[in-house]
Amino acid sequence: MRTSTPLRRALITVTATAAVVLTATGSAVAVPVSGTAAAPHAAAVSLSPLHSVVDLAAERLATADLVAAAKWGTDSPIDDPAREQQVLDNVAAQAQQLGADPDEIRVIFRDQIEANKVVQRGLFQRWTDHPGQAPTTKPDLNVVRQKINQVTSALVEALADTSADRGAFVCRPELALAAFPVHHEDHLDALHTRALIRALPSICRN
Repeated sequence: MRTSTPLRRALITVTATAAVVLTATGSAVAVPVSGTAAAPHAAAVSLSPLHSVVDLAAERLATADLVAAAKWGTDSPIDDPAREQQVLDNVAAQAQQLGADPDEIRVIFRDQIEANKVVQRGLFQRWTDHPGQAPTTKPDLNVVRQKINQVTSALVEALADTSADRGAFVCRPELALAAFPVHHEDHLDALHTRALIRALPSICRN
């Protein structure tokens, strides 16, 4: 599912003052957009009620780097339908226990999974084009998945806790507002920014 145009526009507007420019070495530099003030420190930004949701989505995305490193140079595919189905079944069961809508949580986590794969594919392409940047050690994928499970569980709880906010008329502007401090604090590069945008479209109900 593609990110809705209103959400994409809102996210671009909010994160524009911290636009990411990749340097020749691959590092990210935040630069202010012409005509705007420099990006304020995250502490100065009033946090949206959805900040915890976006923050956990970004934390879950960060694990994609480790998953990619664990799979690189092996026969483990990026697409893993059996693992994906297990994640979706687990989050639906947890949602039901918390009184949240299991089907809604499934849809949201389908976006989380696809966003994770955006990062993995991007890194695989980067390492193919620039072998010198490829990882030289492989994390234990089982250990990485334990971390993913912890973040996933916390994200389900955050989604359940913000159910009313996610159904509100102002959800999409609030979601964009929440994305700004996360983008700023985590110094997201272009790849991870694109993946974060991919992770968010189904958070709001309207």
